[in-house]
Amino acid sequence: MDFFLDSAETQEISKFHELGIIDGVTTNPSLIYKSKKPFRELVTDICEITKGPVSVEAISNSNEKMVEEGFELAKIASNVVVKLPMTWEGIKACKILSKNKIPVNVTLCFSSTQAILAAKAGATYVSPFIGRLDDSNIDGTDLIREIRTIYTNYGFTTKILAASIRTKNHITRSAMAGADIATIPPNLFHGLANHHLTDKGLETFNADWEKSGQKIL
Repeated sequence: MDFFLDSAETQEISKFHELGIIDGVTTNPSLIYKSKKPFRELVTDICEITKGPVSVEAISNSNEKMVEEGFELAKIASNVVVKLPMTWEGIKACKILSKNKIPVNVTLCFSSTQAILAAKAGATYVSPFIGRLDDSNIDGTDLIREIRTIYTNYGFTTKILAASIRTKNHITRSAMAGADIATIPPNLFHGLANHHLTDKGLETFNADWEKSGQKIL
């Protein structure tokens, strides 16, 4: 499973990128706004930090404007992925941009039929929002499992990007359900390596090693 960082903060992206486990970045208008930086400069900086895919969202409602914005966004860097909404206008724009070899991430997916539309329109990624489904008492990872089965049945190459990730369990269950990617917010990423039993075990090992009086170096 690939890990994308869901952030528009360059310091955070740099820090996690240095660990060598970040495969890409996803942004959205809210994250861009919170960064308080000029849009083009920010996207350029992010695309220079990571050579992986960087999703940047078109903000218009009509497919014509989305296409114009998509072409403009693609000029910023070769690893920009144009993020489009799961609407009929977004699907129309996805078809055009995909035909022009511009990668597209169809976002705000909440059903298998929407995921089929994204794949048929040539989307590179589809983003089911599992956390928001959970808020409605619907198991979001069940949707990922359905999409995986459908894509396998018909040979669709669109990658499943699990979005709206809120817990470690979301990551685990998304991986088990067949998601290709999980996009994870920094606050959750911080805790992925942590477990109280790991801390307890390490404390015991270090104490015993200290008692042995031995050294490695």
